Amino acid sequence: MQTILGAGGAIGKGLAEALPAYTDRVRLVRRHPQTVRGSEEAVAADLLDADAVDKAVAGSDVVYLVAGLPYRTSVWWEQWRTVMKNTIAACRGHGARLVFFDNVYMYDRDHLGAMDEDTPVRPTSRKGEVRAAIAQQLMDAVSNGELEALIARSADFYGPGRLQASMLTLTVFERVAAGKSGQWLLSADCAHSFTFTPDASRGTAMLGNADDTWGRVWHLPTAANPSTGRGWIEAIGRELGRQPKVQVVSDTMLRLLGLFSADLRELREMAYQ
Repeated sequence: MQTILGAGGAIGKGLAEALPAYTDRVRLVRRHPQTVRGSEEAVAADLLDADAVDKAVAGSDVVYLVAGLPYRTSVWWEQWRTVMKNTIAACRGHGARLVFFDNVYMYDRDHLGAMDEDTPVRPTSRKGEVRAAIAQQLMDAVSNGELEALIARSADFYGPGRLQASMLTLTVFERVAAGKSGQWLLSADCAHSFTFTPDASRGTAMLGNADDTWGRVWHLPTAANPSTGRGWIEAIGRELGRQPKVQVVSDTMLRLLGLFSADLRELREMAYQ
């Protein structure tokens, strides 16, 4: 049995499509149970409830923690450690391996030009501090022999199923589709990597079904030559049949827009990326 915790998001749904290449027993765990292919076991659980997580993990060989909490620093600070603690305890208790789907917020802002698995960890944002803390929480448990686990890291991602708030959704896709200019934070002429959601899901499934991947951090497949912000806006415009203007959002403008949009307000501390 391979179990997906947080199965309702883009990566969880993609994993449900990818895992049948490795197993015929897949369990999808989310607050409101629902299958993707129709053949999975669907289980309801709140990842903040230790007993519920323990029951959801029971009988699993591999567990994938791909949950996404609301994009609010206060929520991350209050809830992520509990989610990780509950997941580690459940996997330890049932002898399951754990794959944690992570992002790159914890990396040193002075080493973002060519990130790899050895990029220094030095978070300079509150969200980055949370991500660094829960990654260390997991790897400490691995070092202590509590369980086998790995971390799969993705850049900002886009693609099928990525309907919730993201930089590309908020500032490019939605605006260009509405005939507005595409917006980019701080500079439209710097390269910015994005990971395609099917690549992230397939890569995560591959890592969870290999024998020599455990105990390490892995970066998921991402294009080696990312476009600039201007290039992303122009490419998305072509696909949507538009010729959008490019509007660069300065830090001052982002601060002002954040007064009216909680999503943009939350993006501001990550704008250095």
